[in-house]
Amino acid sequence: MPKAEYEVFEALNPFFEVVMEGLRGLVDGDHYFDTIVEDAFFEFRYHFPGWPPTIRGRANLMASFSGYGKTFKLHSGDALVVHRSQDSRVAILENEVHGKILLGGAPYDVRTSCSTLFSNTRKLLGSRPVTARS
Repeated sequence: MPKAEYEVFEALNPFFEVVMEGLRGLVDGDHYFDTIVEDAFFEFRYHFPGWPPTIRGRANLMASFSGYGKTFKLHSGDALVVHRSQDSRVAILENEVHGKILLGGAPYDVRTSCSTLFSNTRKLLGSRPVTARS
């Protein structure tokens, strides 16, 4: 997918950048969405109104993230910790992202811990994030 196709996700760039730093050497792809297999499975361990508990497929994940920039704008991502599993196909990433809620300008600070599963083809098969607002 050409880079222009990712412009709609610009508000999430700090998230993508910190996650890609954590995935370095584990998966192939220049952008977060490039690392994901088409039929990936994401199970979200948090419940936000309007957000599904599971998402099947790369295209559906992208569609779910596409409106993010209408509500939030991230300005940084940090506090990255990568835990490697005994199973070389599994890693747990911890990170934080910081930004603001566009309506009203309130701070938006989120800590995430995410277990991820990789394939032998160096692509992301799915993840299970747990998120907490600070």
